[in-house]
Amino acid sequence: MQKTAILILAAGISSRMGKPKQILPFKNTTLLGWSLEQAKKSKANNVFCVLGANAKIIEKDISIYNIETIFNPNFNNGLSSSIVAGIDYLKSTDLDTVLIMLADQPNINSDYLNKLIKTSEENPSKIIASNYIDKIGVPAVFPKEYFQQLLNLKADKGAKDFLNNHQSKTIKLKPFNLIDIDTIEDYKKLMLGE
Repeated sequence: MQKTAILILAAGISSRMGKPKQILPFKNTTLLGWSLEQAKKSKANNVFCVLGANAKIIEKDISIYNIETIFNPNFNNGLSSSIVAGIDYLKSTDLDTVLIMLADQPNINSDYLNKLIKTSEENPSKIIASNYIDKIGVPAVFPKEYFQQLLNLKADKGAKDFLNNHQSKTIKLKPFNLIDIDTIEDYKKLMLGE
């Protein structure tokens, strides 16, 4: 049976938001709380959360979820540094795959996460990624054979370039209305249900 961990990236400084977006209220919890709830409801074996900026505040806020957190001391170096911190922490475990997701994608639910995991179980050597209109990205499942390459990621691109360079080894799932919450305007639209 394939062992999958979900790695939620929540270390960003929310520079465009002007305040920690991870703890903005959303659906009786917060943006990060919602992601954690969905991850815990999925069929993943474990859930981990990478923190960086405002780690102490956020850690206190999510303590009710009883999730193991990983601190990224290089969070100022962008998204890739959080992937590196998370994979470095998990590389010596007995996991077969890691599903990487962001803390600010409120339309991601446990059904979609399970669909990614199921597709990965059916295609264990493939990367399973989310297909946006003009790009592929996370949430995405990476088999352990790619962990070493993920440790070499640089800058704020996250896994985007990596996925583009591995398209022949990637299965792209069509998600539903994937949005990121980066600005106050994004958040207001989300809360208005647009």
